[in-house]
Amino acid sequence: MYQAAHYELVASALAVKAAREINPALQVGCMIAMCPIYPLSCAPDDMMMAMNAMHRRYWFTDVHVRGKYPQHLLNYFARRGFALDITDEDRAALSEGCVDYIGFSYYMSFATKATEDNPQLDYDETKSLVSNPYVQKSDWGWQIDPVGLRYSLNWFWDHYQLPLFIVENGFGAIDVREADGTVDDQYRIDYLSAHIAEMKKAVVEDGVDLMGYTPWGCIDLVSAGTGEMKKRYGFIYVDKDNEGNGTLARSRKKSFAWYQQVIGSNGETL
Repeated sequence: MYQAAHYELVASALAVKAAREINPALQVGCMIAMCPIYPLSCAPDDMMMAMNAMHRRYWFTDVHVRGKYPQHLLNYFARRGFALDITDEDRAALSEGCVDYIGFSYYMSFATKATEDNPQLDYDETKSLVSNPYVQKSDWGWQIDPVGLRYSLNWFWDHYQLPLFIVENGFGAIDVREADGTVDDQYRIDYLSAHIAEMKKAVVEDGVDLMGYTPWGCIDLVSAGTGEMKKRYGFIYVDKDNEGNGTLARSRKKSFAWYQQVIGSNGETL
């Protein structure tokens, strides 16, 4: 997996370099799926487990931004006996293809804790995540954490000092269309409003350099995460179910008019 990831990172760096050769004025970014990982408690081993989890999950950002692998990852490779094929040409490409800004998605936060059967505190996303009792969850078990978006913005800014761009943020839910075609998705409004409010705090109070915000997504579509149509994110309802039945007719949800006001006021009206 790590070898494949290396090839992807080299290809990305070469794409950045090619874009600048085409137009030196272009600003080129990366895309990171951000789910901050909290320690379940203030126990020192839980803190170290959370630190290692963030290392394992976000080293991609180090390579995109700094053009080289972080030392903690190289040490991890050595400890696990992973010998990646990394050429001098690859290293040069990574160094020359650093991004100008960080784009990222944010939907939820994670939590982790140390366990007796993992004395090295190695993070494995299939086993190391635990439920956070301090946040609510969606129908799909995604932890709803608006403050986590503010934390994520600050985490990225503290680590990299590059402009940030929230390119995905949304709430997947089972929407019920009424007989008149309307959908009362107040839960989506509540989710997005709370997240945008925390985003504003990160900019106004914390000084984070944020380029912009785009929600996921404007119209219902098949969920990339679960392959389901019933997991809906849009402001516009699409008449199609998981089996492909439906007319594809579109109707505006309650959140449509709400978000229209949000963007019309540049976020002042939430």
